[in-house]
Amino acid sequence: MAQDPESQAPTNLNSSYPPTPANEEDDHIHFRPKRTAMASFENLVAMANYQEGLREARKIIWRDRGQPVVELDTLQQCLEHALRGGLRSAGLAFSIRALVNLVLAIIRIGNVPRDYRPALIRHALFGEDTWRFSAMLGTFTSLYKFLINALPILIPAINPSSKHKTSLELPTHAPAPSDKAAGELNPEGRRRQRLLSLTANAQLALIRKRVRRWHAALAGAVAGGLAIMCENRSRRGIISQQMFVRGLQGSYNAFAAARNFEFPYGDVIVFSLACGQIMYGWLLRRDTLPRSYSAWITTASKVPPEAVRINHDLIRTHGFNIKDFESLLAKPDTTSRNKSALLDFLDRFYTVPTVPMLENPYTYFPSTLPSASSALITSAGTALSRDNPASWYLPFYVHCRATHPAVSSCTLTFVDRFFAVFKWILPIYGGLHFVPAVLFKMEAFKRDPGRVLVRAGLGSMRSSAFLGVFVSLYQIVFCYKHKLHQALTILKNSPNSAMFKHIPQWLIDWLLSKPAFWLTGMISGLSLLVEAKRRRGELAMYVLPKGLESAWVMARGKGLVFRTGKWGDVILTAMGMGMVMSAYQNDPQHLSGLVRRMLYQFIGPN
Repeated sequence: MAQDPESQAPTNLNSSYPPTPANEEDDHIHFRPKRTAMASFENLVAMANYQEGLREARKIIWRDRGQPVVELDTLQQCLEHALRGGLRSAGLAFSIRALVNLVLAIIRIGNVPRDYRPALIRHALFGEDTWRFSAMLGTFTSLYKFLINALPILIPAINPSSKHKTSLELPTHAPAPSDKAAGELNPEGRRRQRLLSLTANAQLALIRKRVRRWHAALAGAVAGGLAIMCENRSRRGIISQQMFVRGLQGSYNAFAAARNFEFPYGDVIVFSLACGQIMYGWLLRRDTLPRSYSAWITTASKVPPEAVRINHDLIRTHGFNIKDFESLLAKPDTTSRNKSALLDFLDRFYTVPTVPMLENPYTYFPSTLPSASSALITSAGTALSRDNPASWYLPFYVHCRATHPAVSSCTLTFVDRFFAVFKWILPIYGGLHFVPAVLFKMEAFKRDPGRVLVRAGLGSMRSSAFLGVFVSLYQIVFCYKHKLHQALTILKNSPNSAMFKHIPQWLIDWLLSKPAFWLTGMISGLSLLVEAKRRRGELAMYVLPKGLESAWVMARGKGLVFRTGKWGDVILTAMGMGMVMSAYQNDPQHLSGLVRRMLYQFIGPN
């Protein structure tokens, strides 16, 4: 029997629910969604909300690039904005310092007694240094944010015409110039244009609030000078020096860009000049360098500390501490030839007359020693007379044998020092190259881990080779300039030498002068050419504060500069942060990438 089509209930074959009855009041079909589908939809919504919350929380810790400028119209808004930024910076600084302290504590925890380890960890996380560092950066951020946003409100008459944000982004795809314009470009201009394009491709927009330069300089100087007072006195010097040289770097780059000139190998020259002053201070004026820094140079140079002290005492006082020689002679790796040379020096030194402080030994001995007929005899039976200059020549500087006691040859010392320093510094540079490459470039590491690891390995070896060349070059120049002084002095005072006796002794003695020690360090600085070009500027900025500090202390001792007292670090920080923030707010591309990224995380666009 045929059924009425309208009385046949529709059936949903894909549904788990029973079919809709045919005697419903309306003729529409009703669908009931699955419970599993509803649950999945709710999970998606919850996951989206959770990810949004994570993104918002991440912004509190890490600031995304290209963040827009915050528009502030009243002083109250400026104050609230500054307080929020200060609290964020203080928390971020506290976390960073605590993490660094914790890593350092874990490294040395094996040498600490078990009962003191909890206190070590607690001090690393919540010690005074962590709180001071947090207070310093929080204070700086609050003061700077308030001043940089309040000054245009307080002084509206000279407000810049464009008070909104300004984008310093370089176009990634610049329009192609016409043939005529391209022909007018010189090769240098085309090279600079290519470099700019590469920089633009590597960066997002650099967005900053457009302000007067003196606004940023004043805000940076006030904030920096007051914030540094939160830090411990022992650390103020390091921070103030770094900020000052970073300010000089940004100001010079802006000046050079505005006038379209570039100083070739400027980073190498700055590095060499700073190394000349540092190495001079290390050998002859150790009071001008921090003790820890001098100790690090001694360790890196692979020169025995006794040799450094002997060199200082012989040049300054014409004497030495015999215990330093005894320590060198007692070293198990000192070669027999080096021991014989050092013992011969001591034997002759205690036989010749004592040289007064104001006398030049190399003019004093020829005039005071007897002739060959009445020569002085050492305990080893060596005759010392003015007729035989090779017998009385004594190095009134550290003997080369004392600087490399384990190697008898000065020439072979170059190779030995290179590999010794290379092996010693490779793990340190390895960490500096591998850790950032993996942690901060995770996407590139996931795409091609082999390429990232190979580049980090090659960079580590190149940086280690740079320091190895530096130490080896200084050692070889140090040895051979002294050998040259010995040879010229002996030839000048030899009775049978007619050509060399007319050379003034003061000209020969220039090889032992203070400028000669300074020049040796400067020559060693040329080893920076071994390092990658992108790292040369950072290395120059690292050594420049130490060189300036040493030069300042020396000039202050001679009365050439004024004394700053306890406010010197505050003044230097204020000057440095004034220059840094002026460049950051108006020309951030002229600051180094490291400084620019750090300031952006703490300060933001405004």
